[in-house]
Amino acid sequence: MGLDRIELTGKRYLRGEFVPPSDKSISHRAVILSSLAKGRSSVKNFLRAEDTLSTVSAFRALGVEIKERGDELLIHGKGIRGLKEPGNVIDCRNSGTTMRLLSGVLAGSSFFSVLSGDDSLRRRPMQRVIAPLREMGAEIWGRDGDKYPPLAIRGGALKPVRYSLPVASAQVKSAILLAGLSAEGETEIVEPLQSRDHTERMLPAFGAEIAVKGLSVKVKGGAELKGRDTIVPGDFSSAAFFMVAALVMKGSEVVIRNIGINPTRTGLMNVLKRMGADIAAEHLREISGEPVADIRCRGGNELRAVSIGGDEIPLLIDEFPILCIAATRAEGVTSIAGAGELRVKESDRIKAIATELRKLGADLEEYPDGISIKGKAALRGCEVETYGDHRIAMSLSIAALMAEGTTIINNASCVDISFPGFFEELKRLAKD
Repeated sequence: MGLDRIELTGKRYLRGEFVPPSDKSISHRAVILSSLAKGRSSVKNFLRAEDTLSTVSAFRALGVEIKERGDELLIHGKGIRGLKEPGNVIDCRNSGTTMRLLSGVLAGSSFFSVLSGDDSLRRRPMQRVIAPLREMGAEIWGRDGDKYPPLAIRGGALKPVRYSLPVASAQVKSAILLAGLSAEGETEIVEPLQSRDHTERMLPAFGAEIAVKGLSVKVKGGAELKGRDTIVPGDFSSAAFFMVAALVMKGSEVVIRNIGINPTRTGLMNVLKRMGADIAAEHLREISGEPVADIRCRGGNELRAVSIGGDEIPLLIDEFPILCIAATRAEGVTSIAGAGELRVKESDRIKAIATELRKLGADLEEYPDGISIKGKAALRGCEVETYGDHRIAMSLSIAALMAEGTTIINNASCVDISFPGFFEELKRLAKD
């Protein structure tokens, strides 16, 4: 059976250890900053997945020499002003990170460029990145009144701004920070809630002047970035699927090695602990400015329902679908609110997970900005859809392990966007 249609049967537990794929967010940013730095950089433990390779292709189109050597990239950066005008439209494929962060880079580059992508990406909102970049002086346009890609950008001299983000977004924040590198003076971004801070952590290592105070981040333009070596830790969001599977299946014990535990990423772990899960971080250390640990997950504890919302949501935005799977096993009603942003991800993730979990037998209610799930419903295998969304596909795969009988997952190959080899790992760790 091909990868576009996967059959999974219920299992009893998971046992073993694994190293998750390299962090997707950090891999993107390491390529971008290495390309904007002068001189040679290396990115070790780079994630070779469809999304991150979109960023590599984009910078090659902008004249940057990038060589691949196993899971290491060797990048000969051109400097912030050294990129060249691309000879064609830059295809970001399915990667919103590539498109939004590259918009910030190109806003300060004195040439014309066009960014496009696949059908899914061309439906994702871009006004949120267009507005601040225009305020800085870039000429940038999008389809349908600047709502959607493709984006056309004529970059040039930028002026610094103080910009308050209407919605917490690491991608928009990063786009403005990258544009701020080209502006004369100090650019400040203020968030309503804390979002991922990988860009702020990485910029100083390349020589940028950054100041972080509470929800404010300032970057001083004009600094010359210098090439350096980066080691990418394991991706928390990719590990989350195995984490939840081990915690909800009695008799399981899984150790996840070398995983990034940046506090702006580990909201799911905090929620799972509140639910009563047996989960612990061990062997804490730091790699390239990011906190890293091994995480041990043991199944057997009875989970209890919790309410999730407010400032927790940006810290587990990618983990929403797998958190819904955990909720089906918790005693009581788990409610998630304030997550309306999920309706404009790779799919409408609220609708997608609600629709497919109902098919599997879950008892739930869908709301405009969230969901409530009554736990302890018996899941039964059936045929489910992924909507071409890698996180929906992987979450439904974990639900399939928990369900009685066989589940057929259609369009399962989308897992390659972030986790090539996901099903092989699942097969290795899941036991009858």
